[in-house]
Amino acid sequence: MEHTDAAKAPYNFIDLFAGAGGLSEGFIQAGFSPVAHVEMNPYAARTLETRTGYYYLKEQGKLDIYRDYIQGKISRDEYLKNIPAELLKSVCCETMSDETLPGLFNAIDEILLQKGIEKVDVIIGGPPCQAYSLVGRAQSRRMETPMSADPRNNLYKLYAKFLQKYQPRMFVFENVMGIKSANGGATWTKIQEALRTVGYEIDFHEQNSKNFGVLQNRRRMIIVGWLKDSGLSYPKFQAKTFQATVNDVLSDLPSLRPGERSTEYASTEASEYLKETGIRKEGDLLTHHCARPNKPRDIEIYKKAIELWNDGHQRLNYNDLPDELKTHKNRKSFLDRFKVVEGDEACCHTMLAHISKDGHYFIHPDINQHRSITVREAARIQSFPDDYFFEGPRTAQFIQIGNAVPALMAKGIAEGIARELSVEESDGKQSPT
Repeated sequence: MEHTDAAKAPYNFIDLFAGAGGLSEGFIQAGFSPVAHVEMNPYAARTLETRTGYYYLKEQGKLDIYRDYIQGKISRDEYLKNIPAELLKSVCCETMSDETLPGLFNAIDEILLQKGIEKVDVIIGGPPCQAYSLVGRAQSRRMETPMSADPRNNLYKLYAKFLQKYQPRMFVFENVMGIKSANGGATWTKIQEALRTVGYEIDFHEQNSKNFGVLQNRRRMIIVGWLKDSGLSYPKFQAKTFQATVNDVLSDLPSLRPGERSTEYASTEASEYLKETGIRKEGDLLTHHCARPNKPRDIEIYKKAIELWNDGHQRLNYNDLPDELKTHKNRKSFLDRFKVVEGDEACCHTMLAHISKDGHYFIHPDINQHRSITVREAARIQSFPDDYFFEGPRTAQFIQIGNAVPALMAKGIAEGIARELSVEESDGKQSPT
């Protein structure tokens, strides 16, 4: 059964700075068709290729090939042989720059020609956010090169050039809330100017993933633009809530101790939340459920953090640990560096790419497991379906998940965009060319 609330919309999109494809996944679930994905990270690009193959094989009724691949029964080369080469070319693994833009335009033009697409409907994506984030700026003060000099500050200009080239009817530009105050607000002013200069009206609002059915408190700036004089506007996103807690995305997964792994679900019955959202579907296989090994010292700290959380939702303060458990010299900041996932609450704290470095900020709430969460648990918190396979080593998988737009949030955004476009068409309005 497909979990797409919106009517299948015949709209297409290009995904820039695509990462592992969280935004793209939501748009596909809402009925949009991808034209191309542009992503510089090789592991994330491989993930996009794998997911592209999944959708192709699903359409062909050949998902057994996909299942064989994610179980390791066939090699990646054998898997990719089953996917048309021109489809795989839709994933452009390239660093976006003024030098690479002509080649990217040529590649996408060729795809459009092959598919007979005359008009790009939507461009989605958000430039890497480290240069805009509050955490990034805090770290910048200790770096030789300040974040204000980070070349990623100017990636929005390349996004604007894509808009200028393809003139989609609408675009979605996603980023962290800190984008408004980066470089004293100067960058934010320039971003708005760049997007408007290439022919768009824009509006922007804070959106929180918890309002889209994601069991996570994740605030993001969502800028939406539409062609001037098109009569379009910022969508009214429909709030979605579930009677669920974070434990509902964890409970059917087998208990693991540090260093253990499992490929079998603990329960054949998924929670109502998992079924309603389509995160777990009948016939799914469990992948990426492998716990990091932890040092005995960290396990002791994890247990203390879990005990405190279970005793009235108290948080562990690093300075309150016994001296023999303290290893960090910094005793003034990041005192909540050991944090338990809020299993018994309606949403947990924001998933971060920092989980790739250690799992201290995402400790499993079950004291008997006394470990950090697995890649699959992190993916579920980000509302990725269980059939989503992440390529690369575990560190790369965590980075992809932590940086992603939650798939359910992306789906809600896509449904709002589709409603705007369908109203435009039903009103008989013509997009400027």
